[in-house]
Amino acid sequence: MTRQHLPGIVAMAAIVLASNILVQFLFGNWLTWGAFTYPFAFLVTDLMNRIYGARAARQVVFAGFVVGILCSFIGTRIIGEFGPLVTWRIAIGSGLAFLTAQLLDVAIFDRLRAGAWWRAPLASTLVGSTVDTALFFTIAFSAALTFIEPGNDVSWAGEALPLLGIGPVVPLWVSLAVADWSVKLALALVALVPFRMIVSKALAGKIHA
Repeated sequence: MTRQHLPGIVAMAAIVLASNILVQFLFGNWLTWGAFTYPFAFLVTDLMNRIYGARAARQVVFAGFVVGILCSFIGTRIIGEFGPLVTWRIAIGSGLAFLTAQLLDVAIFDRLRAGAWWRAPLASTLVGSTVDTALFFTIAFSAALTFIEPGNDVSWAGEALPLLGIGPVVPLWVSLAVADWSVKLALALVALVPFRMIVSKALAGKIHA
């Protein structure tokens, strides 16, 4: 790690910390405020990958993972109205989803870096976001995985309801996952703008240095 990587590490840590706090606050019926901050972790990873390479991007990912683990541990110790703010299933799902999805993002980006400027960040973020959402919500709320934490009652997440209130009947957690995934996809497109601007400025700075 070098001083050049420090802004990326700080940005990733801030996003992970903010998302762990904001996930406690609902936004509508299907989302939390954390859904709008967390996807920018992929932007940070992709920026580091484009500017400094895959190794630097992985260092930033591991830094974010450590911050996430610390946040989850603290959350398991804070008792809210319905029990711990973070259950062990959520902690395991969050950590595994983050690490798997981010490292997959790094690998895909690195493979596509020689193509059009937008292809690597868009493809890596879309795939990473999909894997992240699928892993987290399945591990945290699927009835098939109750053995992970038998004492944690997540039966509420299995309530059969129309998908996002309008579609076919599915478990509630599926609607939560689809809503979260939709936000990730939308922000993946939005993030292309700052990605292009920051990369252009950074690479121009390297040329003139």
